[in-house]
Amino acid sequence: MNFQLTQEQEMLVEAVRSFVAKELLPHEEAVDRADAVSPELAAQIRGKAIAAGFYAFNMPEEVGGGGLDYLSQALIERELSKVSWALHVFVARPSKILMACKDEQINDYLLPCVQGEKTDCFALTEPGAGSDANAIKTRAVRQGDDFVINGSKHFISHAGHADFAIVFAVTDTYEHNGRKRNAVTAFLVDRGTMGMTIRRGPKCVSNRGYHTYELFFDDCRVPASKVLGEVGKGWEVANAWLTAGRVMVAANCVGQAQRALDLSLQWAADRKQFGQAIGSYQGVSFKLADMATQIRAAEMLTLHTAWKMDQGSMTDGEAGMAKLFASEVLGKVADEAVQIFGGMGLMDEGPVERIWRNARIERIWEGTSEIQRHIIARELLRPLLR
Repeated sequence: MNFQLTQEQEMLVEAVRSFVAKELLPHEEAVDRADAVSPELAAQIRGKAIAAGFYAFNMPEEVGGGGLDYLSQALIERELSKVSWALHVFVARPSKILMACKDEQINDYLLPCVQGEKTDCFALTEPGAGSDANAIKTRAVRQGDDFVINGSKHFISHAGHADFAIVFAVTDTYEHNGRKRNAVTAFLVDRGTMGMTIRRGPKCVSNRGYHTYELFFDDCRVPASKVLGEVGKGWEVANAWLTAGRVMVAANCVGQAQRALDLSLQWAADRKQFGQAIGSYQGVSFKLADMATQIRAAEMLTLHTAWKMDQGSMTDGEAGMAKLFASEVLGKVADEAVQIFGGMGLMDEGPVERIWRNARIERIWEGTSEIQRHIIARELLRPLLR
């Protein structure tokens, strides 16, 4: 692997870094305090992202997206994550599974999402089905040319802004190795569809302004033409996106950790105690050295995994390693940043406290650290347990 970025990639990183500094970071504190992003600000960010060519950078060029390789996508995610999700979510990355759209779905859902005219949300998690996605209870029953959906979802990010939800529901069951399994189907359900209710979920301390929602389905009737992919093959459209998403979460974690380190370095140089900069004391300087080393390791692992995705050779376990390691490094780095700042690290006048709060969710969403370890260990043992 060539670890040298191309000139185009270096220019891309610099452009995104400048965009974040100019268009996103100035709003972070106000959004965090208000726990909300105004519709006007959301539209402003979206418009500027489209004008800058950053919008839908994760989507293929043939549908109007950026057409970037996974390594370049990871570099962008690293830079965008230096501000909270509440803001950089409006530099939208439509769900890649929308590439499964067909016929009229292409013009109704896929292309509008790429062009910034519509946004989606991914509705899989349920109160009783978090890490165990196969345990979902929401069901869709065929009735003539329609499916009738009943059930509920929670922790659905950004559903309050979305024009439609990609909803996963059980449509059948089957036996596999003596166990009953769910056949799951993905549906495109428009906001305002009769029988679907969207309600703000519990408030989260991480990423204030980026809210999760609860979705309730009460005899929600959806035409069969809204099936995304094939009936009973919802996991097929979801799994590739979920696995790739873990690598992008790892890139997000690297960016957040780097911001925490940059702030800590400046504080260590400026803050004086006992007549000299606190960075001159070994108790602080060694923390900085460890933080930098851990971040570099997380970055190399993440970018190498993204590169393997581009080669078509990445495994689920490798994606899990990147997500696991980078998210746990972020947790350690954020905690050390608070320690270096001392009492000021917990004051809401500065960004360190926000980084510390925001870091905690990274070890939970897109698959907990425990689930990543399970995936990695299963992959390691599989050849030996046949």
